[in-house]
Amino acid sequence: MTHTAHLFRVCGGAVRQLPGRLRSGNMSEKLRGNILVTGANRGIGLELVRQLAQSIGENAHIYACCREIEGPRAQALKNLSTPGKITLVKLDLSDEGSISSAVQAVSRNMEAGGLNLLINNAAINRPESPAPLSATGKQHMMDVYETNVVGPFLLVKMLLPLLQKAAEMDSEGDQMSCSRSAIVNISTLISSIEKCPESFHIAQMYPYRTSKAALNMLTRCHAEEFKRHNILVTAVHPGWVRTEMGGEKAPLTPEDSVAGMLSVMLSLSNKHSGMLLDWQGNTIPW
Repeated sequence: MTHTAHLFRVCGGAVRQLPGRLRSGNMSEKLRGNILVTGANRGIGLELVRQLAQSIGENAHIYACCREIEGPRAQALKNLSTPGKITLVKLDLSDEGSISSAVQAVSRNMEAGGLNLLINNAAINRPESPAPLSATGKQHMMDVYETNVVGPFLLVKMLLPLLQKAAEMDSEGDQMSCSRSAIVNISTLISSIEKCPESFHIAQMYPYRTSKAALNMLTRCHAEEFKRHNILVTAVHPGWVRTEMGGEKAPLTPEDSVAGMLSVMLSLSNKHSGMLLDWQGNTIPW
């Protein structure tokens, strides 16, 4: 088996037709309310905004965040912008001041509704895969950890009052859902400590693996702390996706990955809080 084929197997296996509730276009329910997506200018984030804009309810609104909302890297996102449905927000997760400014901006726009769904999608990977020990330095580790872990930590901390407000406005008792108040952290299969031996020799990726493992722990910590507020917190692996980060050899298109993840999000409830799932709803061991 070639390295590419083996990585294909351990990072999601063959792309199968999505079963039942995970099939694109088969979602009778809709995500609603205010939804914030980070890293929205390319790849999975851009596709999340595109599909959400097509599938959310009439009164829902998307806040699409990226580091630069001016310039060519945000042009595809601007092309999606629909007045009244999508608002572009400047957000650099490596900059605490930028996070604070973004939160203040969305807070003014959300008014009394609160935040129903936060999708922490933005992430960086340095150095390029396979990123062995010999090519990885301190600054790589610090830069990736700052964006992939500290950024989401600060963003959730600052957005918590809005998430609480959305949870309190819902009348579903202690029932959690992504339409009520939820945080979905985009993680990865290669963050799994148990499954590390299956792919480590192909792509060591020290900064990315360890930062996403830390994001998983952040998911578990937030799930424990926020369950008293009825805020759902779950991590989701999007599969090995054909994006700038995933590369051209990835077997899964952004369209199929996002269609699967959105269907999974619609199915999430109390029992899924604090878990790591894949884009088809399967549980991944820590």
